Amino acid sequence: MIAEVLVWPSEDRNKVIQALNNVFEYEELTEEREGYAVKLIAVSHSLKGLQKLHKMLREERILDSARKHLLNGLEDDKLVFMLNKQVAFVGKVVFADSDRESPLGPIKITVESKNPLAVVDWLAPKTAKGVPLWENPMPNE
Repeated sequence: MIAEVLVWPSEDRNKVIQALNNVFEYEELTEEREGYAVKLIAVSHSLKGLQKLHKMLREERILDSARKHLLNGLEDDKLVFMLNKQVAFVGKVVFADSDRESPLGPIKITVESKNPLAVVDWLAPKTAKGVPLWENPMPNE
């Protein structure tokens, strides 16, 4: 599982790392040059990297919206979604449909899984009146 985020020259690198830390837990952080920006690449070797996001989706009561965005990001054996970087910095979650929705670029998260729908069902289960119909355990990878 990988999270990627650009740090532009006008941005404070530590603030971008804080935004990433607020939504994603990782074991490795590397960087590479990408034009004028530096791309931070955070790697988690398990779905535990998404536990903060899992918790935040429930605290903010945005499971229905999250599920819609996550289902749109299913691609074969992958789940790809983007989060607004500035909103993540303040400890909240807003999904982005495109790179342009987050002025300085989004945090892009890619999850490779044999069953990405199970990951969606764990992160954002179906709800009735905002209450989850079930709570699945974290899928084993």
